[in-house]
This record gives sequence, structure tokens and C-alpha cells, in this order.
Amino acid sequence: QVQLMDSGGGSVQAGGSLRLSCAIAGSTDSRWCMGWFRQASGKPRERVAGIDVRNGRINYAEPAVGRFIITLDSARSTLSLGMTNLKPDDTAIYYCAASTFCREAYPGQSTLTAWGRGTQVTVSS
Repeated sequence: QVQLMDSGGGSVQAGGSLRLSCAIAGSTDSRWCMGWFRQASGKPRERVAGIDVRNGRINYAEPAVGRFIITLDSARSTLSLGMTNLKPDDTAIYYCAASTFCREAYPGQSTLTAWGRGTQVTVSS
């Protein structure tokens, strides 16, 4: 019954920063992995960053390495994604997610995955 509400998107110039937040409501029991995905226009959804809450493992997709930081507060009430040095290729709708299934610390993408509604990030060159 977990519900996710993502926010914090906006429009920035290349090199700028944004911080996305995902408010987590309801029970997170058995939602072992939480993270962020994004989907650019005309492209498939892709992984950005994930956390396995069982052991704290964090995984970043290659484009995020060195630029994005994923955090989950101790109460598991807020999942955040700090983004710096944003690039036009980062333009996408960003979704937070949580799942009982995990794949390399990312939430598995299945019918059992809870999703935020998405928040738009637009990076201008």
C-alpha cells in the first residue's frame, strides 16, 4: 500500500542543479529497493539510481556517476536525488519507485512496483 509522490523537477540550464524528492507514504514493508528512473521523450524508461534498503547498497547508472546522489532518510519517508552538472541529455520525466523485487539495488519493474507520477526535468543547452 505504499504510495510515492515525486517532485522537485524544473527547468535549468546545462551545468545547473536540481534536487528531486519522493515522499513515501504508507507501508514500505518488503519494499526492499527504492530508486529513480527516467524516461526521455521517445525513449524507454531507464535506471538512474537505486538503493537496497536491506544493506544500504547504492547503484548508479553510468550517466549519473559523479553527478547524481541518491539518499533515503532513516525513516524511509523521503527518497531524494541530488543532481549536479546537469546536461541536456538529462532531460526526462523522473520517477521514483519502490519494489519488493530488486535488481542490482534498483527496484524491479513489474506490476508489483510502486511508482510516483513523475516530475519533469528539462535542461537547456
